[in-house]
Amino acid sequence: MKALIFNPDLSFGVVPDPVPSPAQALVQVSAVSLNFGEIAFRSAQIRPDHVSGWDAAGVVVRAAADGSGPAVGARVVTFGWSGAWAELRAVDTTELAVVPDDVDLALAAALPVAGVTALQAVRRLGSVQGRRVLVTGASGGVGRYAVQLAARAGAHVIASVGSASRAEGLPELGAAEVVLGPANLRGRVYGVLDTVGGQQLAEAFYRLEDDGVIQAIGRAAKEPTVIDFEEAGSRSLRGRIENFNVSTPFADDLAELVGLLSRSELDAQVGWRGPWDQAMAAADALLTRRVQGKAVLTLP
Repeated sequence: MKALIFNPDLSFGVVPDPVPSPAQALVQVSAVSLNFGEIAFRSAQIRPDHVSGWDAAGVVVRAAADGSGPAVGARVVTFGWSGAWAELRAVDTTELAVVPDDVDLALAAALPVAGVTALQAVRRLGSVQGRRVLVTGASGGVGRYAVQLAARAGAHVIASVGSASRAEGLPELGAAEVVLGPANLRGRVYGVLDTVGGQQLAEAFYRLEDDGVIQAIGRAAKEPTVIDFEEAGSRSLRGRIENFNVSTPFADDLAELVGLLSRSELDAQVGWRGPWDQAMAAADALLTRRVQGKAVLTLP
């Protein structure tokens, strides 16, 4: 089958078709979404024939042999830590959800890692009804979902972006305020959904309310986080930073997000969409912060 591989950059190659296990469905892929992490932090040890990719949507062409999961012909969105960027994907039935006919598969493909990460991180904050929640990197894939889902949970959402142009559309998604970085935040916050790391994470920590909490989600800044606890002693109240890691399986969370998308209660925020032979252009746009939201590639 045809697949996108790092050789050393994203290019097409021919690799063996996947062989599904009894608990896996075989899916003909219609669309994939790119994530910052799978491009920016890829291992230098990737084999030339390794198929990367976390998020894909398509149609089941062989149901799981153990009887789990949907039947042949079902439209599905799928997750896995590899194997998405190809014409066929073998995927555990615990890592997929059925997509209704009224939902574009390209939009569904944008949900798995970014959407489920945001959903689980908002839950980790606990009750945010009426509380101030800061989202850093709010213009990115995880960030735009986090703004929407925190607002749905009743939070007063403050979206932090790197420039005024990156703030486009965030108020419509539920942001009550927009700031240019946590250093410009007015007042304290109960919760932080941090997708950036580095200095922004430190600045957010100094601005927590008493018993506030940060979910440290991402490392987009590509720099270490240095917290001056002498400074923190005078600037911050009691608060904590939790290292966030997304939990599997994804099936239930994907089904919840697909339902929100189908009911027009969630916007997939696809900021770049094109055929998969433009993968390098999409990856470059993502890495250079020229995509607001998600980048999606569609297959013929």
